[in-house]
Amino acid sequence: MEPLEPLEIPSDQGSSVDVARRRREAAALLGEFRRTAVLLPLGEGGGPLTAEFGGIRWIYAFSDESTLARFAIARGEGSREWVYDRVLGARLLDAVIPAMPVPYGVALDAGSEGEGGGALFPPVLGIVPDAAAVDAGVDVGVAGAEVDGGSVR
Repeated sequence: MEPLEPLEIPSDQGSSVDVARRRREAAALLGEFRRTAVLLPLGEGGGPLTAEFGGIRWIYAFSDESTLARFAIARGEGSREWVYDRVLGARLLDAVIPAMPVPYGVALDAGSEGEGGGALFPPVLGIVPDAAAVDAGVDVGVAGAEVDGGSVR
């Protein structure tokens, strides 16, 4: 199973029309995720099943049981019972992530391939609450703008 690669939307590559289109697509995907109930597999301790990739911790979430089953089989764990909660994407981003002891993102449909495969929602401003974002207070390099406590100045 190949790990998911983070989607990068470069601000300095391609035409401004392409960049704007990709940003709209990303915003639409995030909006759809926030409105959708997803399956949250639980680990041995009863908390969400997680992994670390690229220096970030990720909570696994799945759009349906068949996607979760394919993930389990790919891990060689298809024969065991998988316990999961069903949670709204917005609740996962707005309540579960901030309650975690360190920053976490969400890996949706990890291991999925093809059109409509998996997606990553990293713990950054605009996806998770400002208090849980790893980039809060970081210079975003927009015409000298700087993010300070979640607001651009």
